Amino acid sequence: MSKHFITEEEYNEVVKLSKENKNKKADKRMRAIILRYEGKTYKQIAEKLDYTQTWVSKLCKAFKEQGAKEYARNKFGGNNQAVDKETEAMILSRFREEAERGRIVSASEIKRAFDEYRGKDTGRGYIYELLERHKWRTVMPRGKHPKGASAEEIESSKKLTIGTENYW
Repeated sequence: MSKHFITEEEYNEVVKLSKENKNKKADKRMRAIILRYEGKTYKQIAEKLDYTQTWVSKLCKAFKEQGAKEYARNKFGGNNQAVDKETEAMILSRFREEAERGRIVSASEIKRAFDEYRGKDTGRGYIYELLERHKWRTVMPRGKHPKGASAEEIESSKKLTIGTENYW
Protein backbone atom coordinates (compact mmCIF):
# COMPACT_ATOMS: atom_id res chain seq x y z
CA MET A 1 0.00 0.00 0.00
CA SER A 2 1.40 3.41 -0.98
CA LYS A 3 1.72 6.32 1.34
CA HIS A 4 -1.56 8.25 1.71
CA PHE A 5 -3.67 5.70 -0.12
CA ILE A 6 -7.08 7.11 -1.14
CA THR A 7 -9.98 4.67 -0.97
CA GLU A 8 -12.81 4.58 -3.48
CA GLU A 9 -15.26 5.80 -0.83
CA GLU A 10 -13.04 8.82 -0.07
CA TYR A 11 -12.62 9.45 -3.80
CA ASN A 12 -16.40 9.48 -4.39
CA GLU A 13 -16.90 11.89 -1.50
CA VAL A 14 -14.20 14.25 -2.82
CA VAL A 15 -15.71 14.20 -6.33
CA LYS A 16 -19.12 15.05 -4.87
CA LEU A 17 -17.69 17.89 -2.73
CA SER A 18 -15.68 19.15 -5.69
CA LYS A 19 -18.84 19.54 -7.77
CA GLU A 20 -20.56 21.50 -4.97
CA ASN A 21 -17.51 23.67 -4.30
CA LYS A 22 -17.14 27.21 -5.68
CA ASN A 23 -13.75 28.11 -4.21
CA LYS A 24 -10.82 27.76 -6.65
CA LYS A 25 -8.18 27.02 -4.03
CA ALA A 26 -10.26 24.33 -2.33
CA ASP A 27 -11.04 22.85 -5.75
CA LYS A 28 -7.36 22.66 -6.59
CA ARG A 29 -6.65 20.88 -3.29
CA MET A 30 -9.39 18.38 -4.06
CA ARG A 31 -7.99 17.77 -7.55
CA ALA A 32 -4.74 16.71 -5.88
CA ILE A 33 -6.66 14.02 -3.97
CA ILE A 34 -8.50 12.88 -7.11
CA LEU A 35 -5.22 12.58 -9.01
CA ARG A 36 -3.71 10.65 -6.09
CA TYR A 37 -6.61 8.18 -6.23
CA GLU A 38 -5.98 7.75 -9.97
CA GLY A 39 -2.50 6.48 -9.12
CA LYS A 40 -0.43 9.55 -9.93
CA THR A 41 2.80 10.14 -8.04
CA TYR A 42 3.49 13.25 -5.98
CA LYS A 43 5.82 14.45 -8.72
CA GLN A 44 3.16 14.05 -11.45
CA ILE A 45 0.51 15.78 -9.34
CA ALA A 46 2.92 18.61 -8.48
CA GLU A 47 3.73 19.21 -12.15
CA LYS A 48 0.09 19.12 -13.19
CA LEU A 49 -1.20 21.45 -10.44
CA ASP A 50 1.88 23.68 -10.19
CA TYR A 51 2.61 22.63 -6.60
CA THR A 52 5.77 21.23 -5.05
CA GLN A 53 6.04 17.53 -4.23
CA THR A 54 6.31 18.37 -0.54
CA TRP A 55 3.11 20.41 -0.66
CA VAL A 56 1.23 17.60 -2.43
CA SER A 57 2.40 15.20 0.27
CA LYS A 58 1.20 17.63 2.98
CA LEU A 59 -2.17 17.99 1.24
CA CYS A 60 -2.65 14.21 1.12
CA LYS A 61 -1.62 13.90 4.76
CA ALA A 62 -4.06 16.67 5.77
CA PHE A 63 -6.83 14.94 3.82
CA LYS A 64 -6.25 11.66 5.64
CA GLU A 65 -6.13 13.37 9.04
CA GLN A 66 -9.07 15.77 8.61
CA GLY A 67 -11.48 13.87 6.44
CA ALA A 68 -13.10 15.00 3.21
CA LYS A 69 -15.58 17.58 4.54
CA GLU A 70 -13.07 19.47 6.69
CA TYR A 71 -10.45 19.25 3.93
CA ALA A 72 -12.84 20.71 1.32
CA ARG A 73 -13.96 23.56 3.55
CA ASN A 74 -12.48 26.97 2.71
CA LYS A 75 -10.54 27.73 5.88
CA PHE A 76 -8.82 30.83 4.63
CA GLY A 77 -11.33 33.66 4.79
CA GLY A 78 -10.50 37.29 4.23
CA ASN A 79 -11.81 40.63 5.36
CA ASN A 80 -10.67 40.35 8.96
CA GLN A 81 -12.23 43.49 10.32
CA ALA A 82 -11.78 44.59 13.91
CA VAL A 83 -15.54 45.03 14.42
CA ASP A 84 -18.64 44.41 12.30
CA LYS A 85 -20.23 47.10 10.14
CA GLU A 86 -23.13 47.75 12.52
CA THR A 87 -20.75 48.47 15.41
CA GLU A 88 -18.64 50.70 13.16
CA ALA A 89 -21.77 52.64 12.19
CA MET A 90 -22.78 52.95 15.85
CA ILE A 91 -19.40 54.41 16.84
CA LEU A 92 -19.36 56.75 13.82
CA SER A 93 -22.91 57.99 14.54
CA ARG A 94 -21.59 59.99 17.49
CA PHE A 95 -19.12 61.75 15.21
CA ARG A 96 -21.71 62.23 12.46
CA GLU A 97 -23.88 64.28 14.80
CA GLU A 98 -20.91 66.52 15.63
CA ALA A 99 -20.01 66.89 11.95
CA GLU A 100 -23.59 67.86 11.06
CA ARG A 101 -23.40 70.60 13.68
CA GLY A 102 -20.42 72.02 11.76
CA ARG A 103 -17.57 70.71 13.88
CA ILE A 104 -14.54 69.27 12.04
CA VAL A 105 -13.98 65.66 13.05
CA SER A 106 -10.47 64.27 12.67
CA ALA A 107 -9.42 60.70 12.02
CA SER A 108 -7.33 60.70 15.21
CA GLU A 109 -10.49 61.33 17.29
CA ILE A 110 -12.25 58.45 15.58
CA LYS A 111 -9.18 56.25 16.12
CA ARG A 112 -9.20 57.06 19.85
CA ALA A 113 -12.88 56.07 20.06
CA PHE A 114 -12.17 52.75 18.32
CA ASP A 115 -9.15 52.09 20.52
CA GLU A 116 -11.33 52.70 23.56
CA TYR A 117 -14.08 50.41 22.26
CA ARG A 118 -11.72 47.56 21.32
CA GLY A 119 -9.40 47.93 24.28
CA LYS A 120 -6.32 47.85 22.04
CA ASP A 121 -4.61 49.86 19.34
CA THR A 122 -6.38 50.19 15.99
CA GLY A 123 -4.20 50.98 13.00
CA ARG A 124 -4.63 54.27 11.18
CA GLY A 125 -5.07 52.42 7.89
CA TYR A 126 -8.08 50.62 9.33
CA ILE A 127 -9.65 53.96 10.29
CA TYR A 128 -9.21 55.42 6.81
CA GLU A 129 -10.66 52.25 5.23
CA LEU A 130 -13.57 52.48 7.66
CA LEU A 131 -14.24 56.10 6.68
CA GLU A 132 -14.24 55.14 3.02
CA ARG A 133 -16.46 52.11 3.66
CA HIS A 134 -19.06 54.36 5.32
CA LYS A 135 -18.74 57.05 2.61
CA TRP A 136 -17.24 59.56 5.02
CA ARG A 137 -13.98 60.34 3.36
CA THR A 138 -14.13 63.29 1.01
CA VAL A 139 -10.78 64.11 -0.47
CA MET A 140 -10.53 67.78 -1.34
CA PRO A 141 -7.64 69.46 -3.12
CA ARG A 142 -5.80 72.08 -1.18
CA GLY A 143 -5.87 75.67 -2.39
CA LYS A 144 -2.14 76.01 -2.76
CA HIS A 145 0.98 74.03 -2.00
CA PRO A 146 2.18 74.62 1.57
CA LYS A 147 5.76 75.23 0.40
CA GLY A 148 4.67 77.12 -2.70
CA ALA A 149 6.15 80.44 -3.71
CA SER A 150 4.33 83.68 -2.98
CA ALA A 151 2.72 85.71 -5.75
CA GLU A 152 5.57 88.27 -5.56
CA GLU A 153 8.22 85.56 -6.02
CA ILE A 154 6.36 84.10 -8.98
CA GLU A 155 6.03 87.49 -10.63
CA SER A 156 9.70 88.39 -10.09
CA SER A 157 10.88 85.06 -11.51
CA LYS A 158 9.11 85.53 -14.84
CA LYS A 159 11.50 86.25 -17.67
CA LEU A 160 10.07 89.21 -19.54
CA THR A 161 12.04 91.32 -21.92
CA ILE A 162 11.21 94.80 -23.09
CA GLY A 163 8.64 94.80 -25.87
CA THR A 164 7.54 91.14 -25.41
CA GLU A 165 5.23 91.55 -22.39
CA ASN A 166 2.15 91.74 -24.60
CA TYR A 167 3.43 89.42 -27.29
CA TRP A 168 1.23 86.47 -26.32
